[in-house]
Amino acid sequence: MSSERLVYVISDSVGETAELVVKAGLSQFNSQDYKISRIPYVEDQQTIDETLQLAIENNGLIGFTLVNPTLRNYLNDQARKLKIEAIDIMGPMISAMERVFKKEPRLEAGLVHKLDEDYFKRVEAIEFAVKYDDGRDPRGIARADIILIGVSRTSKTPLSQYLAHKRLKVANVPIVPEVDPPEELFEVDPAKCIGLRIRPEKLNEIRKERLKALGLGNQATYANIDRISQELDYFNKIVERIGCNVIDVSNKAVEETANVILQKIHK
Repeated sequence: MSSERLVYVISDSVGETAELVVKAGLSQFNSQDYKISRIPYVEDQQTIDETLQLAIENNGLIGFTLVNPTLRNYLNDQARKLKIEAIDIMGPMISAMERVFKKEPRLEAGLVHKLDEDYFKRVEAIEFAVKYDDGRDPRGIARADIILIGVSRTSKTPLSQYLAHKRLKVANVPIVPEVDPPEELFEVDPAKCIGLRIRPEKLNEIRKERLKALGLGNQATYANIDRISQELDYFNKIVERIGCNVIDVSNKAVEETANVILQKIHK
């Protein structure tokens, strides 16, 4: 018989949670003398029986995370009968939470892994929004879930970030009369594009406040009403050419606009 002591990790999912707990325990011993054998995606009693037999043959220990109560109880009962040490890593915690929260658990395997996956998708979307903000790289247009189009100060960047937290990859493209929009904008599915329209007077007000915050006078061309009208006329031509949805953001908070966009794409 090998001098190594075996710890069997049984799970109805990947088994990462159980293995982490086992490793934390083994760190208190000479871990070179122990080996972890992971048995993931357990869905039947036969696999449990086979693992119990291996534990007997190798004088091993079992650590398990089984959310299915039938399999969990079966493993506990059989281990007790065979005098095998089997540690239920999740069961007591779930039972205690059920008693205290007075709620039934979902009993769905692999939820921790799904939560991790959700987190990384959100991070990826946020990084995407930063990389393809303000038309920096038109190559992002083809890869985006949503493309926001608008003149300066129509909340394109905060909207991109807000939607990124919903795991959507968003690129945004500024519309300026002196600059031709990227050709990629006219090659993607128009349903992915959202034009952000705003009333001239509202935009004038916003831009004046922006100049004031920067310590500049409000007489700059940026806040000139004629210039603003020229930009918005050009914007209207572009969105008409694309054939995309347009949302009036004049009196909408970022959250409101985002909800309108989410409703449109879910349809």
